Amino acid sequence: MITNKAPAIHILGICGTFMGGIAALAKQDGYRVTGCDANVYPPMSTQLEAQGIELIEGFGVEQLALNPDVFVIGNVVSRGNPLMEEILDRNLPYISGPQWLADTLLRDKWVLGVAGTHGKTTTSAMLAWILEYAGLNPGFLIGGVPQNFGVSARLTESPFFVIEADEYDTAFFDKRSKFVHYHPRTAILNNLEFDHADIFADLAAIETQFHHLVRTVPGNGLIVSNGRESSLDRVLQRGCWTQVERFGTDDGWQIGNDNLVTLNGKAQGTLNWELLGEHNRQNALAALAAARHAGVPVVQGLAALGEFRNVKRRMEVRGVVSGITVYDDFAHHPTAIDTTVAGLRRKVGAARILAVLEPRSNTMKLGMMKDALPGSLKDADMVFCYAGNLGWDARSALSPLGSKAVVEDQLDALIEKIITAARPGDHILVMSNGGFGGIHEKLLERLHN
Repeated sequence: MITNKAPAIHILGICGTFMGGIAALAKQDGYRVTGCDANVYPPMSTQLEAQGIELIEGFGVEQLALNPDVFVIGNVVSRGNPLMEEILDRNLPYISGPQWLADTLLRDKWVLGVAGTHGKTTTSAMLAWILEYAGLNPGFLIGGVPQNFGVSARLTESPFFVIEADEYDTAFFDKRSKFVHYHPRTAILNNLEFDHADIFADLAAIETQFHHLVRTVPGNGLIVSNGRESSLDRVLQRGCWTQVERFGTDDGWQIGNDNLVTLNGKAQGTLNWELLGEHNRQNALAALAAARHAGVPVVQGLAALGEFRNVKRRMEVRGVVSGITVYDDFAHHPTAIDTTVAGLRRKVGAARILAVLEPRSNTMKLGMMKDALPGSLKDADMVFCYAGNLGWDARSALSPLGSKAVVEDQLDALIEKIITAARPGDHILVMSNGGFGGIHEKLLERLHN
């Protein structure tokens, strides 16, 4: 008797947003999916388990007994990992997450890839929502949870697939950026600054990776590029075989102070929405241009953005107690911190902003951006910095801010300082690319008492 057994994958490093998204997509495509990670905890663990995906804590070699068709390797896995070493010793089949995704699920799709140092998640969510609003039913894999969808990844029968195209490296055995695997027909180059100091020596090294991406976009595709970024101009000058539309410039896509969108000087319609910040207005232009390439009229794209609800952890209000509002935001690079604080300032006017920062990214931990921090926090009335586990002196780095900067090495001590300083009408803006020790809930609980 012949049985049709579902193909199986076992994912090493499954609890990251990207690999967890791959797990969800594979499950939707009919694969038997299992996975492991060093730390299996909510919310990713509960999301995956709700989809019937078995999770294993740690990287024990006994997991080889699962006998999957292939092991899918996340970039958190390195040589010396006991399970990976056994896979190598036994010459078992393995593949990186981006390569598996490209070969298995994206091969026949019109991929719309969103690259850039900042705004990838928000712009991807905008683009996916515009396509959804237009009835195109796109699949997507986004590094956050768009509130219009409630999930970070989905697979559909639609030819369109939106992906957040990350420049971070693929795996320990493939040091190219993830995005070179996706072969987008529509590519957004949102911006390009130095970041990821743990794997890139300088900005030029990242520009090279972006040019690798440009080389994969077909001649009948479209590159949507930020016309304000000299770094992206350098990337395109190295060779480009695809039509380019620029945004943020008068000879391309532009948006005025009245939110009137123009293309080559011709009015396209007005953006009516609730999002804050110039960065989000530029994100919107990029999404409109990419969606237009997929066949969505600009007017329909603008209508969709009027109903866009952003991504969790992007200026997300976590609660209001005694007139004090607590926000959660993913900002962790000085440029993102600057635009986030500036956007909140435009919203709240003269009200006090208490900026709370955890320098948690690898680049920030290395201290590569510490000199830019004071300037990025200039619009805040007070700054509270958690300096635990930093390899550099946060007090010295923030000294240009004078008495308005408070630095603590212990989280509980930092929370007490914030609570003592806060008063009705204040806006507490928490910025981190991690969980920050549950500081949002702790602040709200203390404010209630």
